[in-house]
Amino acid sequence: MNTGNYPLKDIRVIDLTSAMAGPFATMILADLGADVIKVEPPSGDHARDWGPPFYSDKYSAYFASVNRGKRSIAVDLRKNEGREILYRLISNSHVFIESFRPGVAVRLKIDYDTLHQINPKIVYCSISGYGQYGPYKDLPGYDLIALAMSGLMDLTGEPGRPPVKFGVPISDIITGMYAVIAILSALRLGVGTHIDLSLLDSSISILTHQASYYFTLGEDPQRMGSAHPNIVPYQAFKARDGYFVVAVGNDSIWKDFCLCIGMPELINDPRFSTNYERVKHRGELSELLEGMFSNEDVNFWITKLRDAGIPAAPVNRVSQALSDPHIASREMVREVRHEALGIIKMISSPIKFLRNAISVGKYEAPPRLGEHTTEVLKELGYNYEEVETLIKEKVVFVNPTL
Repeated sequence: MNTGNYPLKDIRVIDLTSAMAGPFATMILADLGADVIKVEPPSGDHARDWGPPFYSDKYSAYFASVNRGKRSIAVDLRKNEGREILYRLISNSHVFIESFRPGVAVRLKIDYDTLHQINPKIVYCSISGYGQYGPYKDLPGYDLIALAMSGLMDLTGEPGRPPVKFGVPISDIITGMYAVIAILSALRLGVGTHIDLSLLDSSISILTHQASYYFTLGEDPQRMGSAHPNIVPYQAFKARDGYFVVAVGNDSIWKDFCLCIGMPELINDPRFSTNYERVKHRGELSELLEGMFSNEDVNFWITKLRDAGIPAAPVNRVSQALSDPHIASREMVREVRHEALGIIKMISSPIKFLRNAISVGKYEAPPRLGEHTTEVLKELGYNYEEVETLIKEKVVFVNPTL
C-alpha cells in the first residue's frame, strides 16, 4: 500500500475518533505513512453529516478535509462480534486513539486496561473535552466550548465588540497536533501507555504570552483585534481597496519602515523612537498610519514595503490564499481521484523532507463509510462466509456503491 520511504510505514493505527481533533491527528499519522484504519459506527463519523457542502451522502466536505489516506470499516461495537473484530485489530496494531467522553470506552469494553491485556505495547490515546480526570471530566466538550473556557475566545475580536470564535477549530487542531507528538514519543520509547489529552488543556497551553501578561500584571489582557499587545506597529491597516498587515518587530525595522513610507521624522519622534514608546502611544501612531495608508491600494503598499525588506502581506481571502503562486510552488493544494466521486481537492501536508528521499503524504481520497470493511476483515483472517454472516447480522457494514 505504501510504496514510498514513509517514516511510519510499519505502524498501524486504529482510529475511533470523530469530528476534527482526532481525525486531524490520524491524518498526520497517515501522511507519515501509518496504516490508519478508521473504525466507524454504522451511522459513521458524525462529521460526515456536517454540511453543506457535500460530495455525496455521508461524505461532507468537512469530513473529507481531515480523513485522507485512511481506510474505513463500519462496525457495531455494541455487539460481541463487533468487539471481537476490534480486538483482532488491536492484537497487531501499535496505536489506538479514541475521542469518547470518559466512561464510554469502559462501557464498550475497549478501555485502556482491556486493550492492554490484548496488546501490552499498545499506545492508547484518549481525546476529550476536559480530560480523563478533574471536576469537569464528564461534561461534553467541543472546540467552541474549549475556546470559551480557556480565555482564547475572550482575547479574539475587536476592542469594545463581542468575543468571537476562530475561523478554524483551533482548539481541535492544536489538540490533534499534541496527540501526534505524544503518540510518536510513546512509540519511540516502545512501551504501552495511556495518553490523556483534553481540548481545554491544549487551549490553555497556547495562551503563552497572554498568560504571562496576566501572571506579571495581575490584569486580564484585552481584545485588540489584529494588533499585538507588545509590538507596535504589528497589525492590519486599511488601504484604499482592502486590508494588509505590517509587522515592525524591532527598532531597526522601524527605521527602515519610516524611510520606506516617506515619514523619516517619525524615527526620532520621542513618542515612537522605541518599541516601548510606540506601545505607550499606539493610538496616536495608528491614527497617523491609517490616514496615510488609506490613500493607496494594497498592492502599492505591499510592493513598496517588501522592496524595502519590511514584513508585510495582504489580508487574503481563502480563494486568494489557495491560488497564490507560492502556495502552488509548495504543492500545498493537491488533487486526488476517488473512484466514485471523481476529483477532490485537498490541502497537502506542510511537512517537507529535503534530504534522503523521505516520503510524506499518501494523498489517497478520504474513505466512504465502510469502504474497506471487507478488505480489512479478510486481512484479519475472516473467510468469505464469515464476512457475509457479519454483514447479514449487521455487525459490520459495507458501502454498497464501491
